[in-house]
Amino acid sequence: MSEQTVTAATRFPTALDALSVATIRTLCMDAVQAAGSGHPGTPMAMAPVAYTLWQRFLRFDPADPIWPNRDRFVLSSGHASTLLYALLHLADVKAVNRAYESLADPAVSLDDLRRFRQMDSRCPGHPEYRWTSGVEATTGPLGTGAATSVGLAVASRWLAAYFNRPGYMLFDFDVFALCGDGDLMEGVAAEAASLAGHLGLANLCWIYDSNRISIEGSTDLAFTEDVATRFVGYGWKIIQVDDANDMAVLGDTFDSFRGERHRPTLVIVNSHIGYGAPTKQGTAAAHGEPLGETEVRAAKQFYGWPPDSSFLVPDGVYKHVADGIGARGRALRDEWTQTFERYRGDYPRLAEALVQMQHRRLPDDWDADIPTFPADAGGMATRDSSGRVLNSVARNVSWLLGGAADLAPSTKTALTFTGAGDFQLGNSQGRNLHFGVREFTAAAVASGLSLAKARPYWSTFLVFSDFARGAIRLSALMELPVVHIFTHDSIGVGEDGPTHQPVEQLASLRAIPGLLVIRPADANEVAEAWRVIMRLRREPVALVLTRQAVPTLDRTVYAPAQGLARGGYVLADPADGDHPEVILIGTGSEVHLAVSAYERLSAGGIRVRVVSMPCWELFEQQSADYRDLVLPPSVTARVAVEQAATFGWERYVGVGGAVLGMQTFGASAPLGALLTRFGFTPEVLVRVAWEQVRAASGKAGRPELMSARTEGGSSDRPGADRRDRACGDGAQPGT
Repeated sequence: MSEQTVTAATRFPTALDALSVATIRTLCMDAVQAAGSGHPGTPMAMAPVAYTLWQRFLRFDPADPIWPNRDRFVLSSGHASTLLYALLHLADVKAVNRAYESLADPAVSLDDLRRFRQMDSRCPGHPEYRWTSGVEATTGPLGTGAATSVGLAVASRWLAAYFNRPGYMLFDFDVFALCGDGDLMEGVAAEAASLAGHLGLANLCWIYDSNRISIEGSTDLAFTEDVATRFVGYGWKIIQVDDANDMAVLGDTFDSFRGERHRPTLVIVNSHIGYGAPTKQGTAAAHGEPLGETEVRAAKQFYGWPPDSSFLVPDGVYKHVADGIGARGRALRDEWTQTFERYRGDYPRLAEALVQMQHRRLPDDWDADIPTFPADAGGMATRDSSGRVLNSVARNVSWLLGGAADLAPSTKTALTFTGAGDFQLGNSQGRNLHFGVREFTAAAVASGLSLAKARPYWSTFLVFSDFARGAIRLSALMELPVVHIFTHDSIGVGEDGPTHQPVEQLASLRAIPGLLVIRPADANEVAEAWRVIMRLRREPVALVLTRQAVPTLDRTVYAPAQGLARGGYVLADPADGDHPEVILIGTGSEVHLAVSAYERLSAGGIRVRVVSMPCWELFEQQSADYRDLVLPPSVTARVAVEQAATFGWERYVGVGGAVLGMQTFGASAPLGALLTRFGFTPEVLVRVAWEQVRAASGKAGRPELMSARTEGGSSDRPGADRRDRACGDGAQPGT
């Protein structure tokens, strides 16, 4: 096995190093004890490792924690958050506000540590990006931080390839992630490690705290694999460190990583939970419990610490850390700033692009090439129109890059213009990323790219968004403008059947706070969706697109597609301008079904309004007056139509309204047969709308509409003949 083992005798080079490590350990113990909850064991065990990295190697300026070329440290073992908070405190990292203005306040004060896990403390239970300066990524769900670090490493490579010029090394930052047994048990870490090895990300170092303890006890219960051999198979360099306290060995280890040019590095550190404290470390400390006053006193005595002290930082520690990471980081950042000022003179356009990217601004005329699509009854799939718009935008926004989870030909997300290229080992400037069949990692890597201020997208089929949900959720939690592109958005997938036909996914994605779910109706709504998406600075988007062709609406007859920016808009109204009797609401391909029903109902004398509702979240951001203008409270006859679970639509149709949607999974059949089986036909929608009008008015049915009840087939509710099948009774109108 290709493996390197480093050994040495010296443990702590100086007394101040030993004192600083003990300070980190005791601060972590005290914070957990004060909170009455938390995980003290891993911070105590890994304090020497993290301290060595920060004090001697990390290129990070505490006074400017958003310096673009800083090394990144991602605490994937987020339960060990006090370790990071103690480092941020001792290094005197400065807070940065949302406008990217450095402030004088510390990112983590002693009071924040004293209030660990308490409301409004800068020390929440797990690290939270945007909440605590110096936290590079929100972590906690195990494995996800490690996967996100791969995205940061990709970003470093891409930024270097795009911006660096001879004599100007603007980007060469390294990425470190601290992982534990739990991280490496999670499948997403395996996906990400495989991808990192394939790409030869030599700027990536995972530090694996191999302490052999998990929540249930010894890892021997469920995790006995040879991790080193697995990572050798991924193409990683392996370094074994037998003693987590040996700072000389750790220094040689990080030197060895810095010297590696071809492979990512896994540092396996054999540690012990709560290293150094004499008792109880394999139980309470591993299970997220405080040590208890007696154990804290015993541990402090073992470290030569005043046993009755609390949150003690001895004289000399702050200065010692400032003379290490503080002085080194300041010098490196000053040198970078001077280099960038010279770069501005020689490469003004690239320099301006870098400033725009870092501040999430767009170039002038970025949308100048977005096409306008002519009316076309045959139309095109929205995945196709999205691919055209994406390429038009990417040509003008050079830091827009991404790819697919092995589905680019189907999701139409490949950048095809000259010079786009593929990001691979040996071509770091390529803008097409190939994630393989790794949806979770694709979404996590996209978040990592966004953390470095690129504008990333990734794609798969909508039904497979389930695989990536954890990373999608974290993109919303971190307020990252990642574009999650999902195609094959409905039972319109057809013959592939229920396993590939999404039903509950739209409702599931809409439930994520801060995520905009946009399902455009035609090519021009797609174009407007991208205009909205590219202007976002803190909101991720799930862009949901069709595989099947949909008509391109004639916007001289129907309302302009710019209404998409407001989430929902009136697409069509009664020809005489009178107040509507019934409102039909649709998204995506079902808007065209609503338009067909509108034309039939209007011909029969019913006053109908059609509302296109591509994005609930944007609609909810509008004023109450606007929402009432689109959906007048006085019009209670309403029908929503969407080829998905009906959950949530009651907010728009009301108690008495109807929803034509899916109540079961789909079926394997051609599209036309599926639409008929599940009731997504103009005839059924006309019938349901007529029933709504009748219920709202209390009048008998109009004769001219009665034929619509049987025109499309049985008068039974759609899908009723499937009730005795395993998948239930089919889609049907319902409240």
